[in-house]
Amino acid sequence: MRIKDIGACLTGLAVLLPLAACSDDAGAAAAPGGPIAVEAKDDGCGVARGESDAGTITFEVTNKGTRVTEFYLYGEGDRIMGEVENITPGLTRRLIVEVPDGGKYQTSCRPGMTGDGIRADFTVKGSATRQVDTNTKLAEATKNYQNYVNAQVEPLVAKTGEFVAAIKAADVAKAKALFPIARTYWERIEPVAESFGDLDPRIDAREADLEPGQEFTGFHRLEKDLWVSGPQSDTVAVAEKLVADVNEIATKAKAVELTPLQLANGAKELLDEVATGKITGEEDIFSHTDLWDFQANVEGSAAAISALRPVIAERDPELAKTLEQRFDVVTKALAKHRKGDDFDLYTALSEADIKEFAEAVDALGEPISKVAQVVAQK
Repeated sequence: MRIKDIGACLTGLAVLLPLAACSDDAGAAAAPGGPIAVEAKDDGCGVARGESDAGTITFEVTNKGTRVTEFYLYGEGDRIMGEVENITPGLTRRLIVEVPDGGKYQTSCRPGMTGDGIRADFTVKGSATRQVDTNTKLAEATKNYQNYVNAQVEPLVAKTGEFVAAIKAADVAKAKALFPIARTYWERIEPVAESFGDLDPRIDAREADLEPGQEFTGFHRLEKDLWVSGPQSDTVAVAEKLVADVNEIATKAKAVELTPLQLANGAKELLDEVATGKITGEEDIFSHTDLWDFQANVEGSAAAISALRPVIAERDPELAKTLEQRFDVVTKALAKHRKGDDFDLYTALSEADIKEFAEAVDALGEPISKVAQVVAQK
């Protein structure tokens, strides 16, 4: 799928991705107005400054611990303003986030990528003009992107309802067929869901990632019941709860206001989803339908980049060209394993297939990590 082709679909379409993109550019400047250095450890989260002026805020997060970590900026009600994931020990990654409204926020490092994280208060002072109020191309990008979200949540609700109806009717074959289809719409807008507190883990937590005392619910719990353990006494109740949670996500996703940096950050975050779950086969570990998720993540990322393409092409035409080329490479690698409307199961992939995917996603992730910085330019 070419970015230009997706762009044609984005007349009134886009994906909501309110999470962080990252750059591997190192730097620990803590001067007023400059990047804010964050020293993430296994037992600490040292943020060089506890306040910033409203506007575009840059954090440079260095993992000095021994476990993979994440860094978040939270707003009121634990809404995620920005996030950078999968920071391996020794790596520095950058989060650029637009915060136009002053107030109380929180920073958080999550060593091991679990729990509520090591939090600290963070104050944003004053207010700033939003990018969309001063740049018509960015305003149009966010509008189109929001429309894409709306176009995804409606079939997400419908297909999840069909999936759950099949479970309640004890039609295992139909439920199995609908499982990857319903998840396609979820995976295209997953970063949206992650911004709404505990709704995301209720819907999509993997069994291997559960924290002590956390209930196993949502898509992956039902996946296990369908492919491994068979129907349980609470399977129908879990399915009904999934429908309710998906409906709540859909309502919130339609109402949320996006920033251009959220689009840029989300495009990278979706590629990270592919690199850390789909390529390894860890996401749909019971059904092995990972390639459906893989395709949906790539489509969601491409939709966000397509919405921003007029701005990227104007400010960095070479980057726009590179992104298009590398999306094509990933899409062609996936197309080899498409069977009509379906894909090969993950278990059918060879080591060479997995290596091809990994290299293509790696090559695409590098230019996508630059988009946030381009979008943040004045």
